Amino acid sequence: MSTWRRKPANEPFAADEIEARLKDELPVWQHEDGWIRRTYRTASWKGTLMVVNTVGHLAEAAWHHPDLTVSYASVTVKLQTHDAQGITEKDFALAKKIDEVLMWQPERDADPVFEGTPDDPRFKYLEHD
Repeated sequence: MSTWRRKPANEPFAADEIEARLKDELPVWQHEDGWIRRTYRTASWKGTLMVVNTVGHLAEAAWHHPDLTVSYASVTVKLQTHDAQGITEKDFALAKKIDEVLMWQPERDADPVFEGTPDDPRFKYLEHD
């Protein structure tokens, strides 16, 4: 059973609450140095740019802006609510949305309209969990 409770949007969570939420909701994300973070592995610079642009769009739409570390084949996303000086509901909500969008794959939805990218390294752009 979860040990965390929902808080007002700008109220920071304690470290043990953050760890519990990550374990329950975002197991690939980590809590480190006052941030929650995740690294997305990509297949190339093109994939990296696709991830950066997707995260940028979601963050701007949410008016909540992450720190990004960008390299040829990876993007690290770090979230923290700066004015609350900690991790808040905003951070968890944006992390979930980023994962939802980036990790979506048509074949997992069994939707016959979308076939997904071919299983060919030339078209691969993101490492999926």
